[in-house]
Amino acid sequence: MIENKVAIITGASSGIGFATALALSKAGAKVAIGARRTNMLLELEKKIKENGGEVYSQKLDVTNRNECNSFVENVLKKWGTVDILVNNAGLMPLSFFKNLKIDEWEQMIDVNIKGVLYCTGAVVTHMLEKKSGHIINISSVAGRIVFPAGSVYCATKHAITAFSEGLRQELSVRKNIRVTCIEPGVVATELTSTITDESLQAFVESAKKMEALQAEDIANAIVYAVESPNHVNVNEILIRPTTQDR
Repeated sequence: MIENKVAIITGASSGIGFATALALSKAGAKVAIGARRTNMLLELEKKIKENGGEVYSQKLDVTNRNECNSFVENVLKKWGTVDILVNNAGLMPLSFFKNLKIDEWEQMIDVNIKGVLYCTGAVVTHMLEKKSGHIINISSVAGRIVFPAGSVYCATKHAITAFSEGLRQELSVRKNIRVTCIEPGVVATELTSTITDESLQAFVESAKKMEALQAEDIANAIVYAVESPNHVNVNEILIRPTTQDR
């Protein structure tokens, strides 16, 4: 279903984004990868090319609307279309609200919410014109369940879950643009490395001991959604490690 289709993946320098770019490329898609860490993008680009895939990479800060627009414009110039957008870029600097880590709140809101809006806005006009496309938003189990020290992070992920459903209602029935919200539980990625609240060290250590999901598990779920027949709209995939209780 995705042979020669063009997929954009944000936050592709590591974790879920890195694994998703590889998986979509192996499935036959042309992949455009964006992230702030260009050295990691070059490593991913090399891997994709070694596997015989087609790739375009560009530095991308999703909090910068101009960079989001420029990225999409350059992909359209190169390949003439955008078929799939994977809004993966995200941050999780958990903290207790009373500790007033305001800079971290603002960074999460800018990346986790505004970044998704900017990138979706950059592709939606093109997808509307051709009356096809697939938008995949990476939310979280935190988009359903709130937990201590996660009030702001959970709020951002609740927003993405709501945004995904609103997009589906607006775009899927009338415009043939499918929307999928992926909601992972604990995944072995760099997300916990952004936590600066020292009172959460025990939480971080316990998460490391859990048999967490791998980034490839989420990438496989994304491939399943995009490879589904066009009349099938996989709206949500909630995926937890077997040992995660909430």
